[in-house]
Amino acid sequence: MLNMNENKEFTHERLTDKLQGLSEKYSFLKLSYIGKSLLGKPIPMITIGDESAKKGVMYVSTHHAMENICTHLMVKFIEEYAECISNGRYAYGINTRVLHKMRQIRVVPMLNPDGVEYRLCGVDESNPLRERLIKYNMGSEDFSHWSANGRGVDLNHNYDAYFEEYKKLESDNNLTPGKTKYSGEAPESENETAALASYIRFNEDKINGLLTFHTQGEEIFYRSRGKEAPKSSFIANRLSKMTGYALSEAEGMASYGGLTDWFIKEFNKPSFTLECGRGINPLDISLAENIYFKLRETLFTFPVLV
Repeated sequence: MLNMNENKEFTHERLTDKLQGLSEKYSFLKLSYIGKSLLGKPIPMITIGDESAKKGVMYVSTHHAMENICTHLMVKFIEEYAECISNGRYAYGINTRVLHKMRQIRVVPMLNPDGVEYRLCGVDESNPLRERLIKYNMGSEDFSHWSANGRGVDLNHNYDAYFEEYKKLESDNNLTPGKTKYSGEAPESENETAALASYIRFNEDKINGLLTFHTQGEEIFYRSRGKEAPKSSFIANRLSKMTGYALSEAEGMASYGGLTDWFIKEFNKPSFTLECGRGINPLDISLAENIYFKLRETLFTFPVLV
C-alpha cells in the first residue's frame, strides 16, 4: 500500500515502476501509454473498468511540474480502488465490482514527465536544450520552481481553446518560453498535449466526463468563458459538497488554453479543474494524505455522476 506520508515525490521512473507493479498484481488494471514526452519518456495511463462498460471518465494530473503532488493522489486512488475491487469492498455506498463493470476510469498520473525531472533533478548536462533552458530559467540552474514542459511551454495553455486570444495577452505581457505561462507556437504543439488530445478524440465516445488535478487553492472550475456543459452545475455542486472546495470561475490569463476549456469547447461534456490543497507551490508532499482524504469521495463517485 502506498505510504502517503512517505517524503518522496514520484519521478517518472518511480511512477512507471509503481504502475507496472500494480498492473502485475491486479490483472484487471490495464497499463498503456498515450504517447511520449519531448525527451522520449512514455506517458503512462492506467485504465480500470470492463471493456463492455458503456460510459467512462478520465482523470489527468501533473500538467505542471510544481504540482507533482497530484501524481501521488492518482497513484493512491488507483491502488485503493484496485484493492476494493479485489476484495469486493464498497466505497461510499458503491459496489466497486459493479462500478468496474459499468464504468471505465482512465487515469493519466503524470502528463509532464520532463518538467518533473527538471524540477526534481535539474537539467542534465547531456540535454541538448540545456543552455537554452537555463536562459529560460533566468540564467539559473535551480529548476525547483519549474512548471513548464521540456522546452519551456506551459502545457495547460497549449490546448485549442481561445488560443489566438491568449497569444495576444502573451505579447502584451512579454511572455516567452520559460518556467510557466508560455503557450507554445500553436495549439497542441507539444508532444504531451498532442498525445492526450489525440487519445481523447479517438476515444471520445467512451469519455463522458473529465477531471484534471492541479494545485492549489481548494477551488473547482467547471465553466469556460461562461459556457458550461450539460449537467455540469449539478455535478459541480455535488463535488463542492464532497470536497469542501469553492466553486469558481477562471479569470484573466487562467481562462485560456486549458484542458477543461478545450474539453468543454470541443465535446460539450462535463469537465472540472480541481485546484487541490492550500499553500505555495510546490506543496510539500507531507500534505498529500490530507488532500487525498478530501478528494477520495469525488474520485470514487464521479464516474456515476456523469
